[in-house]
Amino acid sequence: MGVLICCDCFFYRKSKTKPNGKKPPTEEKKQYLEAECTKVRVVDFDLKELVVLPREIDLNEWLASNTTTFFNLINLQYSTISEFCTGDTCQAMTACNTVYYWYDEKGKKTKCTAPQYVDFVMSLVQKLVTDEDIFPTKYGKEFPTAFEALQRKICRYLFHVLGHIYWAHYRETVAMDLHGHLNTLYTHFIVFIREFNLVDPKETSIMDDLSEVLCTPLPPTENHVTER
Repeated sequence: MGVLICCDCFFYRKSKTKPNGKKPPTEEKKQYLEAECTKVRVVDFDLKELVVLPREIDLNEWLASNTTTFFNLINLQYSTISEFCTGDTCQAMTACNTVYYWYDEKGKKTKCTAPQYVDFVMSLVQKLVTDEDIFPTKYGKEFPTAFEALQRKICRYLFHVLGHIYWAHYRETVAMDLHGHLNTLYTHFIVFIREFNLVDPKETSIMDDLSEVLCTPLPPTENHVTER
């Protein structure tokens, strides 16, 4: 399958309370919504143009190619702040005062730290996207009937990781001057999952404020493109 430029037995639960039963702290001011931060991107065109299905490409092939690319890019983006995401600093997998819990294949609820949760996500997705029976790369091999459900599950997990980076590690991202990359990656991912209805809007609503800002193209005079 091509790569773009830019499990079934595992599932999650989310809660608005911390694992110890206490309510999370009152939401603080979100630095990532400040105008000086949201205008920083690494491209200066509408990312919606990149996600539209080309007429000559099979839908599942397009979804698989994009999803594999997003997995690699989000994994890379997380690696830039992974040294700051520890069991001490991130005792729960949080994003906008939502706490995500992991359930194993037997339905056992796992209380885990953010780095543990992300490791579960990345290990699972890596296993799926490299499974020839689920993400076939050989010509003529059909996608499984469960592909759509797995596709949605993967995108949901990846959204959790992006949400955590913004919520818990945006300051570190800005300090490394990587927020333009994060903004662009997030925007590309959101327009992709919206285009193909891959994640329930209720799931992504916790980040709607950021999504609406980033998914609205900036006027040319305001688009601060980071050059590398």
